[in-house]
Order: sequence, then C-alpha cells, then structure tokens
Amino acid sequence: MTFDSSEEQLRLEEQDLSIFQEPEGYLPPQPKPTFQPFLRKDEHLSQTDNFKTFNIRLVGSHPLWAHLLWNAGKCFAWYLDEHKELVKGKKVLELGAGGALPSLIAAVNEAEKVVITDYPDDDLIDNIRHNVNTNLSTNICTDNINILGYIWGKDTKPLLNAISNPQKTSNLYDLIILSDLIFNHSQHKALLKTCEECLDPINGQILVFFTHNVPDLAHKDMEFFEEAKNLKWKVEKIFEKIMNPMFKEDYGSEIVRSTVHGYKITINK
Repeated sequence: MTFDSSEEQLRLEEQDLSIFQEPEGYLPPQPKPTFQPFLRKDEHLSQTDNFKTFNIRLVGSHPLWAHLLWNAGKCFAWYLDEHKELVKGKKVLELGAGGALPSLIAAVNEAEKVVITDYPDDDLIDNIRHNVNTNLSTNICTDNINILGYIWGKDTKPLLNAISNPQKTSNLYDLIILSDLIFNHSQHKALLKTCEECLDPINGQILVFFTHNVPDLAHKDMEFFEEAKNLKWKVEKIFEKIMNPMFKEDYGSEIVRSTVHGYKITINK
C-alpha cells in the first residue's frame, strides 16, 4: 500500500510520539552552584577597605571549566591588590572571566571601567552578574562595570563600544586580563587577535596568569607566548607562586600542576 504525502503526514501526526520522550526524573539534575570564599591579604589593604572577603559563586558544572575557582585567578587577584596602579583609573577587560574574581578586584581598586566577558552562555553571564551584585556594595559605581557575552576572535566592536567616550583621546583598554585561558590551545590566535584589536598600543598591557594543569602539554601552553612574539610583542615573566594542586590525584608532576605563572605582554614601541 502507498500513501500520498498528505495521508502520510496525517498518519504521523496521529501517532503518539510520547514514547520517545525521556520520563520525568530520567536525567540527573544539574549540579547546583557552589560558593568559594576568597580572602584578600591584609598587607594589601588600607584601614578603610571594607572588602576583605569575596564570596564567589560558581556555576554547578560547565564544559568550559567555569565551575572552579582556579589557583591562577586567586594569584591574579592578590597580584592586582599588591599592584593597584595597574588598575586605578584604568580601563580593564577580562576575557573568559568565569567567576570574575580579578575583575572584582579591579573594580574595588578604582578602575575607571571594568568590562567582564565570558562565552555567551546564559548561565555564565548570569553568574558573573550575581557576583558583581552581591560582592560590590553601593560604594562601587556598578555603572562602571559592563558584563558581556563574547567569543574570542570575533568582532570586537561591542568590547570597544563598552568603553567608548568621545571626551577621551583613546578608547582602547589599558589592561587585559587572561586568567587560566591558554590551556585552550586551539584558541591562542583568537585570543591574541582580540587583544591586538582592543589594547592601547602605547601604554596597554596584557597580564596572563596560568598553571600547567596538564604537565605533558606545558609546551603547548607556552606556544601562546611564541605567537605573541611573532606579533612583535614583548613577553616578560613577572610572577611565580606554588599553590596547593587543584586536583591531588591528577596525572603528572605535582609541582608543575601546583605552580602559578604570570606573564606581562606589551607592544614593542
């Protein structure tokens, strides 16, 4: 027997397709968000500083590893606290922010503008917004903070528009924050493309903090800096600190997996 197209369509519509649906409770529930406290160091704070501890909310689970507060992010925050001149009165961009701890530190240290970005996923962006709203009091002008979804290497106009000011001679960023991003080896060129288009070529700098979380691929991590040198940029190591390993049971040298490295990249003048 054959059916014409209209008869066959009617037959399909009359079928009960509910047998193909997953029963309620079949899929495991998404993990709930977690919270990680971050304690700033007393020696970096003034007596009038009211922001000693941040409570960083992290998404319950995410394929981009945004559900963890990485050692590099903690060290980055301490470094910015110690070197407040890097952010005070400056325009700051963070790429791949996750819980956005370094950006929060930039904000409390009086950055002129902080633009916080991560992959345009609702959970990630909403989580950043939560951390800004709950960790920064009304003392901080949240009008000076923008939160954007952004994919590395794509059109940078939204990033530049976020700091556009016709009264300023430069509408580029003074500081770009890259915290534990270079493990994503396929995205090195995309990251650098965004940085190149957004960084003030005269006084701007890129700070890159990271850990070799997979020791066997450390050489692949370092290719990021070779790519930067190919752009004729200056690369300088500025920081190293041994932390507790993120995952005690992981494969590879524990000392390698525990060490946070920090680099500064500037455009050769």
